[in-house]
Amino acid sequence: MVTLSLPSPAIISPPPSLKPSNPSQQKIPSSSTTSPPFINLETHHSRLIHNHLHEGRLLKAVAALDFAAQQGYYPAEIETYSLLLKACIRTREFHLGKLVHSRLTQSRLDPDSVTLNSLISLYAKCGDSNRADTIFKSMGKKRNLVSWSAMISCLANCGRESDAVQMFVETLECGFRPNEYCFSAVIRACSNAENVSIGKIIFGFLIKCGYLEKEVCVGCALIDMFVQGSGDLDSAYKVFDKMIERNVVAWTLMITRCTQLGYPGDAIGLFSEMIVSGFVPDRFTLSGVVSACAELESLMMGQQLHSWVIRTGLASDVCVGCSLVDMYAKCTAEGSVDDSRKVFDRMSEQNVMSWTAIITGYVQSGDSDKEAIRLFCEMIEGHVAPNHFTFASVLKACGNLLNSYVGEQVYTHAVKRGLGLDNIVINSLISMYSRSGKMEEARKAFESLFEKNLVSYNTMVNAYAKNLNSEEAFETLNEIEDTGIAVSAYTYASLLSGTSSIGAIGKGEQIHGRILKTGFASNYCVCNALISMYSRCGNIEAAFQVFKEMRDRNLISWTSMITGFAKHGFAARALEIFHDMLRAGVRPNGITYIAVLSACSHVGLISEGWKHFRSMSEEHGIVPRMEHYACMVDLLGRSGSLVEALDFIKSMPLVADVLVWRTFLGACRVHSDTELGKHAAKMILEQHPNDPAAYILLSNLYASTGQWKDVADIRRSMKERNLMKEAGCSWIEVENVVHKFHVGETSHPQAREIYGELDQLALKIKELGYVPDTSCVLHELDEEQKVQYLFQHSEKIAVTFGLISTSKSKPIRVFKNLRVCGDCHTAIKYISAATGREIVLRDSNRFHHIKDGTCSCNDYW
Repeated sequence: MVTLSLPSPAIISPPPSLKPSNPSQQKIPSSSTTSPPFINLETHHSRLIHNHLHEGRLLKAVAALDFAAQQGYYPAEIETYSLLLKACIRTREFHLGKLVHSRLTQSRLDPDSVTLNSLISLYAKCGDSNRADTIFKSMGKKRNLVSWSAMISCLANCGRESDAVQMFVETLECGFRPNEYCFSAVIRACSNAENVSIGKIIFGFLIKCGYLEKEVCVGCALIDMFVQGSGDLDSAYKVFDKMIERNVVAWTLMITRCTQLGYPGDAIGLFSEMIVSGFVPDRFTLSGVVSACAELESLMMGQQLHSWVIRTGLASDVCVGCSLVDMYAKCTAEGSVDDSRKVFDRMSEQNVMSWTAIITGYVQSGDSDKEAIRLFCEMIEGHVAPNHFTFASVLKACGNLLNSYVGEQVYTHAVKRGLGLDNIVINSLISMYSRSGKMEEARKAFESLFEKNLVSYNTMVNAYAKNLNSEEAFETLNEIEDTGIAVSAYTYASLLSGTSSIGAIGKGEQIHGRILKTGFASNYCVCNALISMYSRCGNIEAAFQVFKEMRDRNLISWTSMITGFAKHGFAARALEIFHDMLRAGVRPNGITYIAVLSACSHVGLISEGWKHFRSMSEEHGIVPRMEHYACMVDLLGRSGSLVEALDFIKSMPLVADVLVWRTFLGACRVHSDTELGKHAAKMILEQHPNDPAAYILLSNLYASTGQWKDVADIRRSMKERNLMKEAGCSWIEVENVVHKFHVGETSHPQAREIYGELDQLALKIKELGYVPDTSCVLHELDEEQKVQYLFQHSEKIAVTFGLISTSKSKPIRVFKNLRVCGDCHTAIKYISAATGREIVLRDSNRFHHIKDGTCSCNDYW
């Protein structure tokens, strides 16, 4: 017998005249005793159950039923069981509902259709579609439209969408006319890519039946079908606009779906419209709109909503609290997690959701990964069980720290908790390994997945892209398409990242074409990736066109465009975009100011640079980081103000790190200041004795001033320390193939043709006035050898290959992993004049747009 340990009501002895359900339990009255007043126990128990239900005491009501059944008495009215089942479903006390079902079966009453429909709903809520199906099939002629609708809903909710659609067809074949609940259930079954086409046919049917405009539940189901099934927000909007009656659920659904599809600006607009229409947002609405603020990184709006949350008494709600934690982590200047932590600490209840939110916040902040791992340990010690999202965030923290050892320990915890084969955990493990440079282990983790979904493939695409394996990334894209899985916005963003890292603009343009065809052209993530790709591949105007066509722009969009113009040396346009951003009410962050200061540095806007450096803290409360100080050192040093730059370093409130001193040393190299250069190198090597960049920069400085003995000493020291100089190389993409060249390259199939053309170019540009700058040769050779060596530089070879391999109407785009040498820069200007070709050169520092013998840098680089 199924029983529960529940409180029992007072025991009432059955009178002799009452017949229990089991006749063998009848009691014979004694003639010598006086019979007590007659009490019908069946009626008594039923009345007791009804009283408990009426007062909202479900547990006591079920306890009364259970106690009566143990005594052999069962309510004689099926309505009692029906009311109990509905109460259990309404309060989600499904285990109590199963007990009621057990007692109903023992009562041998014949349940009516209402009760059986409730049982179908009960098992549907439990996720037991097989049990629900058994009850449905046993109903026979008792089935009505409610039964069919309940069963369709059950199958849709239990992941049996195709069976739900088939049952809808059977409903029609049995002569039933669907109502709003039946339509809502089957549309929910079509809210996926596999069945959305069927859903659109049903959509036409329900329009004819007149349910589109009248029923809120149908409208909400349709909105979900269009959004989740095909990412079609426009159709979802049309359905929403057609709805005559809207409730808070409908508004909240549209707000949430707008944010999920990458339109947080629309979500906030809908929220404002909702308030104006007189609706009061609930905790789900506020959570959704706070998430939209997080996506837009709109701190001001987020703070206003936080105030609203406090006034409406929802500050302690876990759902809203988690959204606020996430919002503050994403929006606060400099990625500070202080406000997020305050919200977290003030939450009255901290569950796995809130713990995961704050841990994720620390990971997203950029420099608090160790704190995220510490919090994870504290969470475990506090006996809060992490979920797969928690493990995903902590593994990301390990990846950020390039610490695969700790990451493997975290993964061991996931295995112990039965999450070792979870897709989200495995995907994070793949990412952690790839961030740590362990692509072989990343691939093994990927292959260990039983079911590879889109996220799994995206993770591998991103891993290959981050490790500059663009060919592998594209092969994985082809693998995705072969499986029939629809590619997502993140897939395209990862691929664009891979193409931009090697400057493969042809492949980037192909991906852009696919993006336009697949409807992702207005997605935030994709648009930002396109801006970055075009600007990093040398086509800044294409990047700006994407930026202009964006319907909504977030901070990343603005910052990407400012960075693009800065890297291309178009400081005036970069600063114009920055001021447009401020006028649009978007608050800059530290990364934005790095772009602004870089723009000033590239063209020597010293006073403008100082103005922005001061305003970042005075006007926006952004505390300068080491990168900002390095930008100012670059600005001063590049202009030749080396003493002022050194004084600035000494006045810093932080101890200057390697980045700052390396920047200063680079400026000393440009201006041939050996003494200050030696001081900078000394400061670098005190912090990092094995930093090869310091040795190389100092060696180049000595070589430029002819101090060959010092050059030899440095090279000997590097050899003793086993330090290697990064080999210079240049590359160019022609017809979707990347051609890479090193100094004196002879292995290329067209090497003979390249050098023949280069010899002819040398003659032409010398006639135009080119004189080889042998001071750029950092080896002790005679002058003739130095001139020959200069014409073997990789950037000259790459440009020459571009001349013989590309259409005259297209710019030649060449990329170099190191700083372009001064002689090559001069020679390429002459080459552009001699050939009439536009040449775009990207080195490790910036872009050079060279046309008709002049460069966009104005020789200030």
